[in-house]
Amino acid sequence: MLTKMKKNVISNAALCQLACSNNLVGYIRSEAFNPKTWIVPGVGYDICDRSLRKLKSKRIADSVEALIGAYLSTAGEQAAYIFLKSLGMDIEFHKMPIERVITIKAEEFINVKSLELLLDYSFNDPSLLMEALTHGSYQIAGTTPCYQRLEFLGDAVLDHIFTDYFYHQYPECTPELLTDLRSASVNNSCYAHAAVKAGLHKHVLHSSSALHKRMADYLDKFEQSFSGPSHGWEAGISLPKVLGDVVESIAGAIYIDAKHDKGVVWRSMKRILEPLVTPDTLQNDPVKELQEFCDSKGYTLEYTVTRDNGVSSVVAEVRTEGTTYKATRTGFSKLDAKKLAASSVLRDLKAADTKQYSANGISCT
Repeated sequence: MLTKMKKNVISNAALCQLACSNNLVGYIRSEAFNPKTWIVPGVGYDICDRSLRKLKSKRIADSVEALIGAYLSTAGEQAAYIFLKSLGMDIEFHKMPIERVITIKAEEFINVKSLELLLDYSFNDPSLLMEALTHGSYQIAGTTPCYQRLEFLGDAVLDHIFTDYFYHQYPECTPELLTDLRSASVNNSCYAHAAVKAGLHKHVLHSSSALHKRMADYLDKFEQSFSGPSHGWEAGISLPKVLGDVVESIAGAIYIDAKHDKGVVWRSMKRILEPLVTPDTLQNDPVKELQEFCDSKGYTLEYTVTRDNGVSSVVAEVRTEGTTYKATRTGFSKLDAKKLAASSVLRDLKAADTKQYSANGISCT
């Protein structure tokens, strides 16, 4: 329900409607830039274009998002909040939650000291930490709710923190590269890998034999040390989603406990997510890369998805002028299986391309 409410407020359709209701559309410049006719906006004339124009709703929504970014980067969150309120968005800024009634001792259920040492943060309300680690299957009278509400909050907090970090850390990066850097860092597989690497999986409170078996089977099968970076599409792939959710819920717990101080959240979560991705270490998403490869060559790409007994099977098929490349991969999620299948086909296509170049006497690097 919270996710649905959030989408209704910040969807492209909602932002476009806000822009139209506040006559912002006339200020959007959509024509080709001409330096000969350009004038400093707002100097000596009305810059609002009241002529009839056709603009895609996404472009209008993007402009609203850009304005929000301008307020955030130059004047801070309070100014961005006032701007959103002025547009008519029904929101409240950092409204403190109702004081929690603590009826349990978290120390009786989780190792609070060990977790605080790991996170380098001491909780004023340890029950928040316990809630962040409580799976929906763990139902004991008098304990905290499951982690899902904190996960909802932490997901948004981490997304904002990483966006802000990459935006300021790499001012020379294009928007597309910034998006790729964030996508490589803000995803469930990355968080799940970081969770296992930090040992958080040992602290999750659950009563699910299926979850226990899946975690045990994965760790036994892959026998990974989990000492490498957690960013990228391969890190943590096929790990149980709950492990990535827990990282988000812990971020949400710290955010509330620290009275909405995102700097505190960043210092704690950065410890378990490092090393962070850089433009030099960025690993391309195979699904996106395969699509771009096929588009550039004029190849036909199709995916076929089936699901049986909780396991997704994806067939990636690429048809070239004379050859068909196909790979079938499985995973607990459709996205995991799709990435594995795309990676396999992409590897075969690149090998064939290299072989073709070599046969024609062309150096390929």
